[in-house]
Amino acid sequence: MITLQTVYILAGLMFCAYAFFNLRDKSNARRYVNALFWGVYGITFLFGGELPHFVTGCMAILLAVIAGTGKLGKGKSDSEQPQLVEKREAGAKRFGNKLFVPALLIPIVTLIGTLTLKYTPLVEAKNVTLISLVIGTLVAFIVALVMLRDSPVKAIKAGGQTMDTVGWAAILPQMLAALGALFALAGVGGVVSELVKNIIPLGSPLAIVVAYTFGMALFTMIMGNGFAAFPVMTAGIGLPLIVNQLGGNPAIMGAIGMLSGFCGTLMTPMAANFNIVPAALLELQDKNGVIKVQWKTGVLLLLVNTAFMYLFVFRF
Repeated sequence: MITLQTVYILAGLMFCAYAFFNLRDKSNARRYVNALFWGVYGITFLFGGELPHFVTGCMAILLAVIAGTGKLGKGKSDSEQPQLVEKREAGAKRFGNKLFVPALLIPIVTLIGTLTLKYTPLVEAKNVTLISLVIGTLVAFIVALVMLRDSPVKAIKAGGQTMDTVGWAAILPQMLAALGALFALAGVGGVVSELVKNIIPLGSPLAIVVAYTFGMALFTMIMGNGFAAFPVMTAGIGLPLIVNQLGGNPAIMGAIGMLSGFCGTLMTPMAANFNIVPAALLELQDKNGVIKVQWKTGVLLLLVNTAFMYLFVFRF
């Protein structure tokens, strides 16, 4: 049976491979620091369940220290070599829109797997969506290799070079999600709940829904990630008020609540991996250029999500 631990092992092996390629990259003056960063991160996936919590915590602190001190670097990418640039451009012209096939396979396989694999003994039912996503990624990876007639080693190496470009921001979602869980355990959700009860009329479903969806977006803007905001806002408003007090559907509340949080992601520099890193990769002069373009979309989607929540969460 494919379990969540299988996914963790694959992720750990991938990050350890990034560490290995960094050690061999003499064009990167900080290759040893990069190798330590990705190696430690990979070990947390491979052995996190077996290591003492204290050791895992120390490893997380080490990752934060490396990232916070700006010691990560980037070597010269293979794609920057003139002969490879010409080869890549020629391949792009030859394949055209077929290059989108591997990318489109990921959501397609994920959807099919989510709807079908839960009825089989092949995968762990409670994590079927995440496992299906990994299967979809592997399928897309294999199809891309066959289509482009390239080697898996080159592909993994190129993936590592991309991760070096993104840097510490690549692990930001996981760290922020852990921080959100920590806030929830610390009772921040209860504080939010009491604050909401003192401000908004509890007899108004619309007011409570607005408080939840806009709170998700606002807390996401502060934390930088919807997964960090979700446990706090759901414990403070979603479950006690929308579900328990007003009888709302928890599945609809959770789904639309997360989408509301993602609206906040579009509007904050704290979501560095989504907004600041793309600006750097595209070499934009304005590091907030991405946010300035998409914040209006974020506001519009937040209003739509709020309307959907109010219309459906109490009726199904």
